[in-house]
Amino acid sequence: MPYILIQITKENVSLQQKQQLIREATELMVRILDKDPATTFVVIDEVETDNWGVAGETVSAIRKR
Repeated sequence: MPYILIQITKENVSLQQKQQLIREATELMVRILDKDPATTFVVIDEVETDNWGVAGETVSAIRKR
């Protein structure tokens, strides 16, 4: 029973893009690992840019530059 967690910053990702991520992540598990799509779970976690850091700074601060 695969569980796939996709974490992205919350920056205007459309419903269509999310649906594509879910569909293609599921297809990848089926194609590569022969998993049953009916038992493959995909969760998209959208994180506020104030809560995501890289190189010691928040993404919000980096985007402001």
